[in-house]
Amino acid sequence: MTSALEGDAHPLDNPVYAALTGPHSHLAETKGRVVRYPRDVTPFYAIPGEPTQVDWADLAALAGPGGDVTLTSAAPLEPPTGWEVAMRLGGVQMVDAGIAAAPDPEAVRLGRDDVPEMLDLVARTQPGPFRTDTIALGTYLGIRDGGRLVAMAGERMHPPGWTEISAVCTDEAYRGRGLAARLVRAVAAGILARGETPFLHAAASNAGAVRLYEALGLRLRRETCFQMLRAPAVGDGRG
Repeated sequence: MTSALEGDAHPLDNPVYAALTGPHSHLAETKGRVVRYPRDVTPFYAIPGEPTQVDWADLAALAGPGGDVTLTSAAPLEPPTGWEVAMRLGGVQMVDAGIAAAPDPEAVRLGRDDVPEMLDLVARTQPGPFRTDTIALGTYLGIRDGGRLVAMAGERMHPPGWTEISAVCTDEAYRGRGLAARLVRAVAAGILARGETPFLHAAASNAGAVRLYEALGLRLRRETCFQMLRAPAVGDGRG
């Protein structure tokens, strides 16, 4: 396996690649220099910072004919002939700049028995990709009301020295109570206790979330692009 930092100056420049060739390597499915998470964990794939035609061919082989590939990069990727751009979404990458991290007395650790409720909350709130085995990526915390899960947040990408805060969501009926802020602080507290640094991604268009994260003590590191590419239906993906 090539270094997670090949072609990149910093682990967060290519965080999925850095995670899957580092702390999350036990989860990695690989083809040449291309890596992905298991489909039941998260849809993210990663390629080296300067992909070759061979890398694109390996990406197509790993995805399968017509398979969807979710990637993140600083700028939109231009795939070879035969690939289709199915979706692009502008995002922001934010890093800890003095977050007021603190455990929350009402936050409970969520486990595999909680996954059906977690999936239901995600389906209603749409915080981003969350699948049946996403919980394998790290610690997830939730807040319940009357036994019902009404808010959660957890950990996703894990580049060396960093952990991403993800799946921050609150039931619509419970918004405006500061639950998301409390859970972000609580997840961040666990990350910092391990000697790692929190970071997160958000849609650039989600101004409310960006303002919340800034108020909590995160700052913009860079803009990013989330994109879904569709592999060629036939052939090896080489242009």
